[in-house]
Amino acid sequence: MLRLTEIKLPLQHQDEQAELRAAILAKLGISDSDLNHFSVFKRGIDARKKSDIQLIYTLDLDVAGEAALLKRFQKDPHVSVAPDTRYKYVAPIPAAAAERPVVVGFGPCGLFAALILAEMGLKPIVLERGKAVRERTKDTFGFWRGQALNTESNVQYGEGGAGTFSDGKLYSQVKDPKHYGRKVLTEFVAAGAPDEILYVSKPHIGTFKLVSMIEKMRAKITELGGEIRFSTRVDQLHINNQQLEGVTLHNGDYLPCRHLVLAVGHSARDTFQMLYDAGVYIEAKPFSVGFRIEHEQSLIDECRWGPNAGHPILGAADYKLVHHCQNGRTVYSFCMCPGGTVVAAASEEGGVVTNGMSQYSRHERNANSAIVVGIDPERDYPGHPLAGIDLQRKLERAAFELGGADYHAPAQLIGDFLAGKSSAELGEVKPSYTPGIRLTDLSAVLPDFAIAAIREAIPAFDKQIKGFAKADGLLTGVETRTSSPICIKRGKDFQSLNVRGLYPAGEGAGYAGGILSAGIDGIKVAEALALDLLQQSTASA
Repeated sequence: MLRLTEIKLPLQHQDEQAELRAAILAKLGISDSDLNHFSVFKRGIDARKKSDIQLIYTLDLDVAGEAALLKRFQKDPHVSVAPDTRYKYVAPIPAAAAERPVVVGFGPCGLFAALILAEMGLKPIVLERGKAVRERTKDTFGFWRGQALNTESNVQYGEGGAGTFSDGKLYSQVKDPKHYGRKVLTEFVAAGAPDEILYVSKPHIGTFKLVSMIEKMRAKITELGGEIRFSTRVDQLHINNQQLEGVTLHNGDYLPCRHLVLAVGHSARDTFQMLYDAGVYIEAKPFSVGFRIEHEQSLIDECRWGPNAGHPILGAADYKLVHHCQNGRTVYSFCMCPGGTVVAAASEEGGVVTNGMSQYSRHERNANSAIVVGIDPERDYPGHPLAGIDLQRKLERAAFELGGADYHAPAQLIGDFLAGKSSAELGEVKPSYTPGIRLTDLSAVLPDFAIAAIREAIPAFDKQIKGFAKADGLLTGVETRTSSPICIKRGKDFQSLNVRGLYPAGEGAGYAGGILSAGIDGIKVAEALALDLLQQSTASA
């Protein structure tokens, strides 16, 4: 197979397949009969000229005379051998020769760790403190409608992880030489995701599609001999001479295990405390805090796409913004949700946390993203490795009180925030957050340095997206769960630095940031665990 890159078509093309075929023939100088087959591996968008938006393709080709073509185009970086992106298991391991590994947490990282272990015949036991995804969805939507918060079944806890109630973004900047990301995407497609996630430049799925997909992937794991235990929290590790030997569950049951994938997500604060108390080595790491910002999606579309706004291939426009402030802080957009909603993401009583979510269609009226300021442990919360959690809680509780102590979120118009005055009434941008918002002065819920940085950044962002600083845009607080405030350090073997058999993984351990990177990390950790089991099995044979 050949790979051809930088093949371009205008946005307003007529027949994609026919025009791509013609472009291939022209590029390679071959006849139509020499081109047996081609497929789109990736399709990106070049919108630098809004009046002439281009689609950029990476194509895989089955052609006659491949060797001759490679020789003729050996100096052309856009013609090469197509890499083999199929997933390859690290080793065949007979189930009878190994113990059953345990996976704690069933978000994207735990899901793919369990899937790989199950496909290798190791019959993993998955322990998830929250509920199955459909029950969890009822609890989460119930909270958004004003019902009581379930602290064990919410946006953060339960099957599918925090990514279930998000935009379902499936792109990442992690290096992936072994094409693990392709394994993640192909498994999602097999479970019902649209085929386009395999080739569009910024694939997404949306919450409703994710729910049914996760159920199908769970069924696959159990069919392969895996076991999923919901509403099962790990409350204690049993460690002997720096070797994990078992865990105690919330109901007092003891489960022996010497190989455990810890994929608990970035909000498992009580688990982090338990690990620290057990002596597991943990370091504080940077994270970010800020607000959700909402504009009308039409404003973002017109700025990004110009006269092509509304084109079905382009869909709802997104953005990515960064500003380095005079006070030494950095403000950036995070988890941008085109055509989405701001959602309540609390997992503890007495705290308000915001996040963003989109459905696959991205047809809601508003665009939203987090506008956040980087927090550095050495400068902002030195000392205890878990001090970042204390800071998050402080901000979430301040937002809870400012919002009226009933899980309404405090909010403020952008113009009023920049002017330093409290808001009294809404403008054209209508809030999407439920249970609801209360207009106030948001400067009370973040540190002074963060408020100053965001006030400087928003007008700077307006220079890139005209209207970003419009007076009646809306800020809603607070966003504190951008990433884990800790890192559970691991070695090259993916095991904890000081507890053998413990494999920290995913966002909660500080090794991922989003659905795709978490899934990739789950695969890597599962492979490392399987190889260790194989080595031990061989040594004891």
